[in-house]
Amino acid sequence: MQYSGQTDVGMKRSVNQDNFSIKEYAPGILLAVVCDGMGGARGGWEASSTATDSFVASMDSFVTSYLTEQNTIECTDSQIHRALRRAAYTSNRAVFHRSEEDASLRGMGTTLVAVFIVGTTVYTVNVGDSRMYVVRGTEIEQITHDHSYVQYLVDIGRLTKEEARTAPNRNIITRAVGTESNIDADVFVTEINPAEERAYVLLCSDGLTNHLEGAEIAEILCADTPIEEKPQTLIARANSRGGTDNITAVVIGL
Repeated sequence: MQYSGQTDVGMKRSVNQDNFSIKEYAPGILLAVVCDGMGGARGGWEASSTATDSFVASMDSFVTSYLTEQNTIECTDSQIHRALRRAAYTSNRAVFHRSEEDASLRGMGTTLVAVFIVGTTVYTVNVGDSRMYVVRGTEIEQITHDHSYVQYLVDIGRLTKEEARTAPNRNIITRAVGTESNIDADVFVTEINPAEERAYVLLCSDGLTNHLEGAEIAEILCADTPIEEKPQTLIARANSRGGTDNITAVVIGL
């Protein structure tokens, strides 16, 4: 398993409110998380950094309980699902309490998307509109489902996917970590078979997907370049299109 991540302020913002973390617990066992903060320059950064740190700490505790001396995770799918939801809840509570303690941070929040990879199984949790994609061969699939107003309009047939890409209210999200005392997180399970074809997992903030479509993302990930260059190339391409927001990309090769 190879991995690399990068975050960039973009071309229009003065402060980067994105945060990410990648942690390999043992060969074939990896955690990665991306958070995109909101709530003003200070509030957005506080929200995303607090959520990232809290999420990782919660998963650290889980892995410590189930990682064997042989570097395997001895637990069920259901236990991993609960661990990811608990980590999202812990992040939400930490951000919410931080905003309650400091009036200047009231209303801050963040998206959160994370993967916990065990061998060839990818467990994903998300809140908001940061995304997780899987590229198999040259085909890309968005695994997460945006918690956004325009996605809701697409779901009920009021907008097409193409219209949603340029809708003026496309940055309005319907779920966020830290804006309320409780949170509802989605969990997905994806099986990868690297023996059949090379696969990549991408976690990214909407600063990337506002400028790049799926086919272009897949082309960059599948290019014969080192893993360290792939996030850099994705971000550079988004910046060349205007870089209207902070941009974060975490790429994991399986």
